[in-house]
Amino acid sequence: MGVINVLDKHVAELIAAGEVVERPASVIKELIENAIDAGAKNITVEIKNGGTTFMRVTDDGCGIQREDVKVAFLRHATSKVREEQDLDSIATLGFRGEALASISAVSRLQLITRSEKEDAGTSYTIEGGEEKELTDAGCPVGTTFIIRDLFFNIPARAKFLKKDVSEGINVSNIVDKTALSHPEIAFTYIRDGKQVLRTFGDGKLLSAIYSVLGREFAGSLMPVEYQLNEICVEGYVTKPVNARPNRNMQNFFINGRYVRSRTAMAALEEAYKGSVMVGKFPSCVLNISLPYGMIDVNVHPAKIEVRFVNERPVFDAVYHAVKSSLMKNDSRKQATFCSETAFHDVRKVSTFNTAQAVFRKAEEAPQKPTQPAKPAEDEFNPFASVRFDAGAPKTELPSIDGVSLSDSANPFDVYSKKAVGNAKREEKYKPQPPVPIGTVIKPTVPAPAEPTAEEIKAEPEPPCVQEEIVVTEKHNSEPVVLYQQQKDELQYVGELFDTYIIVEINRKEMMLIDKHAAHERIIYERLKAENAGASAQLLLTPVSVTLGKQEYDAAISHLDMFARCSFEVEDFGSSTVLVRSAPQYIDAAEIADCITEMANYIAMGKNDIFTEKMDWFYHNVACRSAIKAGNKNSAKELIEIVKTLEENPQIRYCPHGRPVCIVMKKSEIERQFGRA
Repeated sequence: MGVINVLDKHVAELIAAGEVVERPASVIKELIENAIDAGAKNITVEIKNGGTTFMRVTDDGCGIQREDVKVAFLRHATSKVREEQDLDSIATLGFRGEALASISAVSRLQLITRSEKEDAGTSYTIEGGEEKELTDAGCPVGTTFIIRDLFFNIPARAKFLKKDVSEGINVSNIVDKTALSHPEIAFTYIRDGKQVLRTFGDGKLLSAIYSVLGREFAGSLMPVEYQLNEICVEGYVTKPVNARPNRNMQNFFINGRYVRSRTAMAALEEAYKGSVMVGKFPSCVLNISLPYGMIDVNVHPAKIEVRFVNERPVFDAVYHAVKSSLMKNDSRKQATFCSETAFHDVRKVSTFNTAQAVFRKAEEAPQKPTQPAKPAEDEFNPFASVRFDAGAPKTELPSIDGVSLSDSANPFDVYSKKAVGNAKREEKYKPQPPVPIGTVIKPTVPAPAEPTAEEIKAEPEPPCVQEEIVVTEKHNSEPVVLYQQQKDELQYVGELFDTYIIVEINRKEMMLIDKHAAHERIIYERLKAENAGASAQLLLTPVSVTLGKQEYDAAISHLDMFARCSFEVEDFGSSTVLVRSAPQYIDAAEIADCITEMANYIAMGKNDIFTEKMDWFYHNVACRSAIKAGNKNSAKELIEIVKTLEENPQIRYCPHGRPVCIVMKKSEIERQFGRA
């Protein structure tokens, strides 16, 4: 008897269902994709207990005709692929014809649908792959799927499901990704009786991002719109200052399908190189549109991975799209203040204004002499033990600022005498107007007055030595106008903490520049452009490097690119190149790795073939050569840094990804002082 068995149809369907239906999120994904392919404009998703006990997906698409209802649940039954050639240009999200058959095989499913041509709808119930009921139903045009008790007939699979919270999060992730990929569709997501997501379906991607990812994320985005030949890249990317510690917010869509693409991810991060700090990653929502014949989407059971016929054009399109957006839309970092410390809080403004009104009223009111109120019996009175009796012997009381309390019948008069003394001191030390430059100042000697009896008795003071003081320099408090265009005017104000340059822009903004970070990036760009410090050194023994076929062909075709980087490279045959000279800062043991890395960059079509080692060298030289925080620098040196930054607006970050400058708006500063 043979040992090879032909599986029963039901067992075969259960095995096949395991490839398509892994968890509730897989069911939701397949049903939403079918709704989108049906032309729906409104899709509602509802789940309970993470989707393990109840799922419902409703759409207003074209619906399913009654004669096609039973056929739709047969394996490999689909309306999206007819011929073999259709697989070369798949334009729909679903195409295999396995979703409905797999879902119905492991759940209790009910379908309610009606097409536009039919007067009555259809209700179809199927449990565990077995048909239960087919009846008429009253319903609008569209389709509703209700799935209950997922994996009720496969306990082994059900026990591998995670907690309801985790399964619900996976479903939420699927709904979020789909809503971002199709902003023209209004999505409603209900979880355990509570609506957690609602998109408007107005066709605006930013509106969908706002609904799905929140206001804070939407406010940190820059638009992207770029086309390279047949590839179009549209969407949004975050500003470098809003980089995140992981890649969880990188969303790539190809022809409206969410995918995980290493090519797009590498292009995105390459465009941000030098603008974000190490360990930080940019975020994005990018839709890549390209001809259907350039990709193959039938390479993963969940259809979240694709294969490109040629990855190079896709990489270039994403890289240049993001790089162009950074150059065009990124701006200097804006300084913000916490709302808790600002006066724009309503209650704080009210309290502040009330206090100001009370003080103003008190100042404007005429001052009248008042007597101190008689303290109550139970109140503390510091003068309760002091009795003022004309017949009683006079008691010496302590003094305040040299004024004795005994000199006055009323102890509160001491504060009036103190105020008179303060006024005399202020008048004596009142600041004098500035003296013009070059003015000769001679101390004036007042005319001698008639000496009194006390002055005669006093000892004579030593004579005063008179000197001539010549004012040769005057402090210039006016800001220096250092850069001016038609609309922009920059004024150098000064330096803060020997680290930050203060610049005023158009009398509306204040800019703080980190002089070390700015100078470091300026030197780095200059070294990289001029290839300075990379003088070639002739090797005593040439180094042979064996390359792959593709890298070898690219290398021998672009030997001039190696020469620009101070490498003397020549063809040695048999996929091998010979290196006769290299930059002085490259160790002999690292030459082979550098040549391999550079040849790989050339094969990928990059114009910037600097290796990580070379890039590190320029970083190190720039960091050591730049002026340091805390150093004393002249105003002329600092002004040159500001001028260079204005002439090169693309310099916004140091080579390590830190911001070079921060801009503070005048209105924001005034708000902190209650002026706005």
